[in-house]
Amino acid sequence: MTMKIIVDKREKNSLVPHELLNLGAKIEFQRLPVADYLIRNVAIERKTANDFINSMINKRLMRQLQELKQFKKSLLIIEGDPYKTRFNHLNQRAIRGMLLSIILDYNIPIVFTSDYDETAEYLISLVKRIKRGKNDVGLRAKRKIYNMAEQQQMIIEGLPSIGPTLARALLKKFKTIKALVNASEKELCQVEKIGKEKARIIKNILEEPYLPRY
Repeated sequence: MTMKIIVDKREKNSLVPHELLNLGAKIEFQRLPVADYLIRNVAIERKTANDFINSMINKRLMRQLQELKQFKKSLLIIEGDPYKTRFNHLNQRAIRGMLLSIILDYNIPIVFTSDYDETAEYLISLVKRIKRGKNDVGLRAKRKIYNMAEQQQMIIEGLPSIGPTLARALLKKFKTIKALVNASEKELCQVEKIGKEKARIIKNILEEPYLPRY
């Protein structure tokens, strides 16, 4: 196996690179601005189930998905079951909605693995699948600079069950985030696919006092 797998330096603490070496892969650690692994022109983001849910909550996931779209081909690997994590308070519908959004709105395939061993096996299979040729791993990728509209959209996407399509529809309807925040449940329901239940959840998120659990 001669094709090199570029590994982000932050992955050194995971067991995946060690297992890749055991499987005979040639790896090189670099500081990657986007993704955790690069195999030629394919960018792979790897997350444990806990990290996946946590990145949903703190909105880091949306930024990472946008950055992955710089590549013609990308892949999200989730290790473990996202429905069985320490974040058991999170509504499972929100998890399903996010998984569907990743596939349908961001056009990024998802692979679920049981542990780091299986993740490494998938990466090796990907190496074998890619046609041999010029070793262009696309290292020119960089963190994306978002314009105002994109930043506004990402803020709205942070609301439960709101993907890119609904976020754009809400912003087109209310023009500003301030107007959206001040909108009534009835006004929110005027946006297609925002039913009474979703409007109520949005208003609760926007209006409930912040009560940290610590």
